[in-house]
Amino acid sequence: MQDRTQGFSEITRASRDMRWPGGHRIALVFTLAYEMWSPGVASGVGPMGNVLPGGVFDPNADSYGRYNATAGIHRLLRIADRAGVAASIMTSGRIAEYAPDHLKDIAAAGHEIVGHAYAQDLIAPTLSPEAEIESIRRSTDLIEKAAGARPEGWISPRVTAGERTLRQLTAHGYRWHGDAVDDDLPYLQRFPEGEIVAVPVTVDFNDLPHAMRFGRTPRQFVEMFDDTVTALRRTGGDTVILDVLVHGHCYGRPAGAWAFEEIVRRCTEQDDLWITTRGPIADHFRSETGA
Repeated sequence: MQDRTQGFSEITRASRDMRWPGGHRIALVFTLAYEMWSPGVASGVGPMGNVLPGGVFDPNADSYGRYNATAGIHRLLRIADRAGVAASIMTSGRIAEYAPDHLKDIAAAGHEIVGHAYAQDLIAPTLSPEAEIESIRRSTDLIEKAAGARPEGWISPRVTAGERTLRQLTAHGYRWHGDAVDDDLPYLQRFPEGEIVAVPVTVDFNDLPHAMRFGRTPRQFVEMFDDTVTALRRTGGDTVILDVLVHGHCYGRPAGAWAFEEIVRRCTEQDDLWITTRGPIADHFRSETGA
């Protein structure tokens, strides 16, 4: 199969009959975005809604984004830790510079550290080849130094790979990536540089578009997730990955954090969900397919 954005890629997909460990059909990943922007660059979204004209730097949006590292991610991690669940932590290389000890503690607590570019504003398709390679190399090295282990997985800002991203990740030794929204199940991609497992990200339960773009409430976030799981149980058959993806600067705030905690509580009380992180999903796919 030809992948227009990545050059030649041979793809091996999972059987639709595949099940998760224990015969489960739903793999559930709690994904937390622990992000920072480049110096002098503000978050692309802010609470005021109206963008300042003429590309003027927006201190309000900048302050909104900085809430992630100062307060929001800490609240979300406390929720996960109280529930005893491991989360996938998408983190910027700048975080590894800004708070290396915190990142080390997160890894030591059993959470999965996921590469997320050097800074949140470095969107892969907008970068030169040299800038993209530097973002991958620099953030990988910084995260490894801070967390004590090299990250094995990567999700780009905006879940958006560029023309060379996956081949570069493969060349840098990454085992899996989440820059895919085109399937319910993992699949293996082979490039001249090697192979990497795509573990698709679920876009439905993402707090930023839910709240900032669509104007839905935290209660609707819980209800939409609950309705989806209920429907999957009722219809049966499909094996899927569901992400509950929240950002420290959005639902890391008191008005939204309770919704994340409510979903965590409901899920940990169920025995038909495989609560996991992306690495084990990639490993299970490989063991089931022999890929």
